[in-house]
Amino acid sequence: MALEVMAQAEGPIPLNVAFRVEPGELVALVGPSGSGKSTLLRTIAGLWTPQAARVTVGGSVWLDSAAGINLPPHQRHLGMVFQSYALFPHMTAAANVMAAMPARPKAENRAEAQRLLALVNLASLGARYPAELSGGQQQRVAVARALARNPQVLLLDEPFSAVDRATREGLYAEISALRGSLNMPVVLVTHDIAEAQLLADRMVVIEAGQMLRDGTTAEVMFDPTVLRAMGIRDAGSALQARIAAQEEDGLTRLETAAGPIWLPRVDGAIGTAVRVRIMAHEVILSRNRPEGLSALNILPVTVHAVMQGDGPGVLVECRAGDAPLLVRITRRSAIGLGLAPGVSCYAILKSMSVARDQVGLASVI
Repeated sequence: MALEVMAQAEGPIPLNVAFRVEPGELVALVGPSGSGKSTLLRTIAGLWTPQAARVTVGGSVWLDSAAGINLPPHQRHLGMVFQSYALFPHMTAAANVMAAMPARPKAENRAEAQRLLALVNLASLGARYPAELSGGQQQRVAVARALARNPQVLLLDEPFSAVDRATREGLYAEISALRGSLNMPVVLVTHDIAEAQLLADRMVVIEAGQMLRDGTTAEVMFDPTVLRAMGIRDAGSALQARIAAQEEDGLTRLETAAGPIWLPRVDGAIGTAVRVRIMAHEVILSRNRPEGLSALNILPVTVHAVMQGDGPGVLVECRAGDAPLLVRITRRSAIGLGLAPGVSCYAILKSMSVARDQVGLASVI
């Protein structure tokens, strides 16, 4: 069942947003603090009501201001994961998960809680209290509790912002792996464009309550209005790949649509699908295949489009096989290389320019 959201309001945060999330799809609401992302999530959850709004899941209407329909939160079949975890401190992990379940025999709920904890890789920690768990473990308990309601929609409100970088990397992998078990719309609120690119199928970019763009990563990251809103240094691509080999010198060989690339060790079994976020300013273009470079990654690409910036830079959208790859270079370089749609060239990427937190599991490739 698809989730459809429309919200309009004059205040306290002006809103004018509409989007749709398909079953099994993860859509990221991206934008700076105060842009209205969490307000939209609260609208879906029934915690706030705009002046004009409509929220439906399949054929079920949760909110329709014109028709006077506004189901309270407990009647909306959704699970929500908060930034602050919001676990009950006096309950064990298993009891926290059971607290979200419907009334039924305790043995059934206990077994279901154990299944959900195993799903988030916490099978052995069900008897621990929140204070005995790390931040990442608490967040996974919160995810299990959200799923305990057997929700039609899963909402994630800045779920990774309260943990350190290493824990965040692990949670990205957990969420990506978990998505294989989910067949519901998932909405992620984040101000981190890298996080959105690693996890989301689509992005809805919001600024001051207005929807700037709804589209795939490639569409969003090549939109000049979006780039100005987010800061052009955030421009980058999410390249789909599979782990092909773990090599003896500490590098991992990945297979992409355009050929192999090598990165510092990427954890995962051979064949694991991953997304690699490549910053546009870390890619160099050459019309001829270069020789004698220290850079290991040289991919044949075709120029698809060239976008002129306001300053001395341009953003070049290339295609590596059938995958989009964004490159940011100077206008002088673009002119000197004769870059235009259809031109063939080579994209050069240093292995060490990709950090560990720029690689995440891909739910689908």
